Amino acid sequence: MRIALTGASGLLGRAIAGLAVSQGHSVIGIDRASKHHDLPGDMEFIQAEMDDYDALVTAFAGCDALVHMAAIPSPGRHPDHIVHNNNVVGSYNALHAAAENAILRVCQASSVNAIGHAYSRHPRYDFFPIDETHPNYAEDPYSLSKWICEQQAEAFVRRYDGMVIASMRFHYVTQDRAMAVAIYPVDGPNVDKHLWAWTNLHAAADACLRSLSAPFSGHQAFYIVSPTTTVQTPSRELAARYFPTVPITAGMEGVASFFSSAKAERLLGWNHDAAMLRAR
Repeated sequence: MRIALTGASGLLGRAIAGLAVSQGHSVIGIDRASKHHDLPGDMEFIQAEMDDYDALVTAFAGCDALVHMAAIPSPGRHPDHIVHNNNVVGSYNALHAAAENAILRVCQASSVNAIGHAYSRHPRYDFFPIDETHPNYAEDPYSLSKWICEQQAEAFVRRYDGMVIASMRFHYVTQDRAMAVAIYPVDGPNVDKHLWAWTNLHAAADACLRSLSAPFSGHQAFYIVSPTTTVQTPSRELAARYFPTVPITAGMEGVASFFSSAKAERLLGWNHDAAMLRAR
């Protein structure tokens, strides 16, 4: 498979590129930054901005699939309107350039924040574990941009017959679990804005590539999160302590995550811990 990969020089982009090449795919990297030294040396690379639509159409030519990871990854680094507009326009341009090139398989980066979470003033949760049926309470520019990117994907699969798009809802992607443990301790601040959740870098890359060939149709959002929290305190105990009014609808035994990735496991054949172990 020939894969166009935006955001190729980013942390997750580099992991996706390396895994794709190891699986025998060819990758065309696209990024506003220069080619990162960790990318495969012989991989094609095009330096381009996501708001340069014509450059994207040219870069995607001849590709079978698109993995769109380019985005501003959080609010606060830029003014609100730049965060929002960059992500929304970049996603629209990528999806439209893919459609113009008759690319029918697309994976795009979304976020657990698509429903409102880490950057909300007071996050609202209707139930645990959170799955793809949870209502949207986004309020900040980053979360709103991710929600809109998912709605754009809904529009594209309606407009272009046979187009299949996966929106991946990651939570703090890192190669080193110890980093997640350090920043999300059991009694740290703002527990309502992280829920002790994280995603292994290589597991995230594996999910993205699986989404390009998995047998589902239309647009689907997937939580791509570790099945366990960063702490050893039982999750039901944490829920009772910090979220006594939020109902637990299923599971949450032991140190199970406050997010459910069951849909990704079912439709993508993805397993977070197995993918993480394979990368070692």
